[in-house]
Amino acid sequence: MKTIDKKVSHAFGKDIYLLGKFKDGRFFWLEKARWDCGWYWGFGYIETYTNNKNPSTSKDIDSHQHYNYLCFRKSESYNHEKKCFERGKYMYTLFDNPDIESLVVSEREAWELSDLMKSFYTLSEAAEIFNRGNSHLTSNVSVDLKDATIFDHINKDLLPSIFTRIYDILTPDISDPEGKNNAY
Repeated sequence: MKTIDKKVSHAFGKDIYLLGKFKDGRFFWLEKARWDCGWYWGFGYIETYTNNKNPSTSKDIDSHQHYNYLCFRKSESYNHEKKCFERGKYMYTLFDNPDIESLVVSEREAWELSDLMKSFYTLSEAAEIFNRGNSHLTSNVSVDLKDATIFDHINKDLLPSIFTRIYDILTPDISDPEGKNNAY
């Protein structure tokens, strides 16, 4: 997998971090986390833009998906001979995704990024339970799991520390302008 330079930009009122480039030539970016609706972190959003190389001048978002669609699942490809989709191997990191041509991270950083993102998704789900008191599948529950202290700890301490580390991984290192420390 080729490594490309790390880049931070701004599009549609939000900071974005370049993650890589798909084989079809589109660059894909991770949106910075934001506190949404007063009770959860909006994060893990991956976007491509109509101005592929300079999202800050884009007229629109070309595509929107979640990080956990790029990883944490089995790859799929269409078999034209059989006329059906086939599942491939499980994708643990962005390196495992067959649709990606190049990344801004080394293989070691990709593993750390995947671990941090998986931790984000797991903690976010836990925070929702501690906020609502259940998994919100029904209103008739026999156990109330609501706990404001744990909810606050996850959202004010744990998740922000995950975001900080992710931004550190994805931000260009000004002490290493040629990217020599990116090598695995």
